[in-house]
Amino acid sequence: MKKTPLCAVHEALGAKMQEFAGYFMPIEYVGINEEHRTVREQAGIFDVSHMGDIWVQGPKAVELLQRVGSNDVEALTDGQVQYCCFPNNEGGIVDDFLTYRISAEKYLLVVNAANLDKDWAWLCQHAEALGMKVGVDLVNASEEMSQVAVQGPLAMKIVQKLVAEPVEEMKYYTFKYVEMAGVKNVLLSITGYTGAGGCEIYCANADIVTIWNALIEAGKEEGLRPAGLGARDTLRLEMGFCLYGHDINDTTSPIAAGLGWITKLTDNKPNLVARALIEKVKSEGPVSKLVGFEMVDKGIPRQHYPIVDAEGAVIGEVTSGTMSPSLKKAIGMGYVKKEFSKAGTEIYIQVRGKNLKAQVVKVPFYKG
Repeated sequence: MKKTPLCAVHEALGAKMQEFAGYFMPIEYVGINEEHRTVREQAGIFDVSHMGDIWVQGPKAVELLQRVGSNDVEALTDGQVQYCCFPNNEGGIVDDFLTYRISAEKYLLVVNAANLDKDWAWLCQHAEALGMKVGVDLVNASEEMSQVAVQGPLAMKIVQKLVAEPVEEMKYYTFKYVEMAGVKNVLLSITGYTGAGGCEIYCANADIVTIWNALIEAGKEEGLRPAGLGARDTLRLEMGFCLYGHDINDTTSPIAAGLGWITKLTDNKPNLVARALIEKVKSEGPVSKLVGFEMVDKGIPRQHYPIVDAEGAVIGEVTSGTMSPSLKKAIGMGYVKKEFSKAGTEIYIQVRGKNLKAQVVKVPFYKG
C-alpha cells in the first residue's frame, strides 16, 4: 500500500487510517461530523496527495486534449482551470479530472488516484496515435507531486498569511504560481471538492510537510483543523458533486450524469472520442438520469440500494447516500428512469427489504 509524504503527520495526529485507492489515507481525526462542520463554518485542511498528476505538453497538446477530453480546452487562457471527463469508446466515462492551462502548449491534468493507471494507458494510446512522445510530451508526475486542499469560508484568509501577493480575491477556477511559507513554485488553485470555498495547493513532495505545518500554524486563530476523506465525501455529496466509481463510471453517459455542461460538441472538436454516441444520447435524451433525493421516511440510502416506484417496480439504483451533517437529514443520488427525474417526484428507496419514501430534489442539497 502506498503512503503520501504526509502519512507520518496523520498518524502522529491520531487519524483513523484506511486504504483508499491504493493509499493509506486518513478517514477521520476527531469525527466526520465535526470535521464537516469545521469546513462549512471555518476551514479544514485535507491531504489529497494521492491524486494523479499528468503533464500534457508540446505542439500537439491541444489536439490530444480536444480528442480525449469532453470540454473545450481552447476556451482556456493561461491561469484557468477546467472540469472535464474522458469519454470512452462506448460513450461512458473513463474518468473525470481537472485541466490546468499553464501555457498554450503546456497543461496539467489532475485525475482520480484509483483511475491513474487506466487514465495513463488511455492517454498514452491516443498520444502515440498522434505521434507524441511518452515521457516527453506526456509525463506522469504523480509520484513527484503532493497536494493539500484548504477548504472553508476562512481558507483564503489563512493562506494569505503565507503568501506575499494578494490571493484572497482570486476568481473561482483560476490558479497562479506563488511562493508560500518560503517554498517557491507552489501552484495555488481556487478549486475544491466541498463547495465551501478555498483552494488546492500543489508542490513537490519534499515541500509538502513544510506547507502543511505552516498552514496549521497560520490557521490557529481561524480554527483550521485537519479533515479526512470521510468529511470530504459528505461535503461533496451535499453539493451534488459526482464521485467516480459511485455516480459515474465506465458505463454512465456524461449526459445522463448531468455533465452535459462539460461535454462540448463544438466544431473545433470533430475527433472527440465517441462523439457520435454522445450526440445521439444528447439529441434523444438519456433513458435514465442522475438525480438528487431526500429521504422522507427514516433511513439512510447506500450505494446499490434499489430505487422503486409506488408499486415496488425497480426504476433505478442509488449511487451515493449519507446522513447530511449540515441538513440533519438523509440524502442521496442515483439514476432513475427519466420519467421519475423531475424535482418533487415521489420515489422509494429499498432499505433492508422495506420501501422507504423519498423525494427527488434539485442539487445542491446544501444551499449555504
